[in-house]
Amino acid sequence: MIENQIVGTAINIALIIMVALLLPCFYKVWTSDDSADRLLAIDLITTLLVGIIILLALVDGASLLVDMGIALAAIAFVGTLALARYISEGRVF
Repeated sequence: MIENQIVGTAINIALIIMVALLLPCFYKVWTSDDSADRLLAIDLITTLLVGIIILLALVDGASLLVDMGIALAAIAFVGTLALARYISEGRVF
């Protein structure tokens, strides 16, 4: 739990900004014709989700959320590599 009110307010503002930034990313995934642009938008969405999970872990004081954030980052990294290779070479492995 955050006991300092200034830090708690800053974290809440950061959460609101990160959630608001998800909307343009989803719009880019939905409207883009280029697969590389979609890949970048999906990668940004996962990065924002990791940040949101970590900030929620700070608010709640739950260490399990930090582990979930690390796992999501690892899965997103492998997924981004696989999609980038598929876009460039036409094969995943």
